[in-house]
Amino acid sequence: MQREFATTFSLLSGLFFFFLTPELIPVSEAVWLNIPKTGTKCVSEEIQSKVVVLADYLVISDEHSIFPTVSVKVTSPYGNVLHHSDNATHGQFAFTTQESGTYLACFEAVGNSHGNKDISINLDWKTGIAAKDWDSIARKEKIEGVELELRKLEGAVEGIHENLLYLKDREADMRIVSEKTNSRVAWYSIMSLGICIVVSALQILYLKQYFERKKLI
Repeated sequence: MQREFATTFSLLSGLFFFFLTPELIPVSEAVWLNIPKTGTKCVSEEIQSKVVVLADYLVISDEHSIFPTVSVKVTSPYGNVLHHSDNATHGQFAFTTQESGTYLACFEAVGNSHGNKDISINLDWKTGIAAKDWDSIARKEKIEGVELELRKLEGAVEGIHENLLYLKDREADMRIVSEKTNSRVAWYSIMSLGICIVVSALQILYLKQYFERKKLI
């Protein structure tokens, strides 16, 4: 009885925490992109290190006679190419982030395959816990129902904890940068004030010598 109560309480607490802090949980995000006939459309997301990213993209065409293709390129914050595909109508890319920062996925229309029209693309971008295949995990570990939901909540809580640590590190880095900037501004102000005082003193000395030569004083 106590075990069932504890399980129910954990589930309710996890659900409350889950809905209370949705912005901290890595989720799946579907994006609809309209790519111009000339140009590139990019999607970016700031992701911390050691996070699984999984995305599916599909070119949408209203005309069956025209089947447009695109060039897809995914890069890391340091410019490393994580995925590249030409003449693609659909595809998938998956990777585990190696560094924290902004990851960029760019789509570009290829040639005249689009019939001189804009191209529509559906992009399903998943990160963290949303990228896990829970059906496979449930079959492999033979779990279902409440236990499976608790595992999902456990993964969500871990993701929130990692995001909080990441935000804490980012806040510390920003504080260090702010303190360095304030210190540099203070030294610059002191230096500017010193230069102004020296220049003023030199001007006064020069004017005094000038007036003495002219015998005005």
